[in-house]
Amino acid sequence: MENIKRESEISFDYIRGLVDGEGTFTFSSNNKRQRTKIPAFSIKMHARDKELLVKVRNAMNLKNNIYEYNYQGKDGSKRGPQAMLIVREFGQLKNIVVPFFYKKLIGNKGKQFEEWIEKIGTDPDVPKSYKFIYRIYKLGFYDRNPKF
Repeated sequence: MENIKRESEISFDYIRGLVDGEGTFTFSSNNKRQRTKIPAFSIKMHARDKELLVKVRNAMNLKNNIYEYNYQGKDGSKRGPQAMLIVREFGQLKNIVVPFFYKKLIGNKGKQFEEWIEKIGTDPDVPKSYKFIYRIYKLGFYDRNPKF
């Protein structure tokens, strides 16, 4: 029975490695007429790996849905169905996503994460409420209060 439980658990280091290859720290717009940029963390994989994304979501204690879609693009390419976890909510970004990855990613993904945080604080199109994440980041809050 214990072996079954172990197989269903997913480690934080495994999640960080998965995000290093398949995740992104980006911005989404909520309306094409407005220039508002909402900070977002997402991880997208083939739909056959939806259960893996469910495990990631549950291990991180996120509340988001896993979305499935089959966008074929305009170039005529045959693409497989995708599954995606995307987090845009202020509270989950501030309390889960940022502390989870803070100073724990190396290489290009670590650089992308740092640039994302900086852009949250400096881009005028990011809502003021999200800039709080940048301010506490700069004040060393995540150094003093490690959660993960």
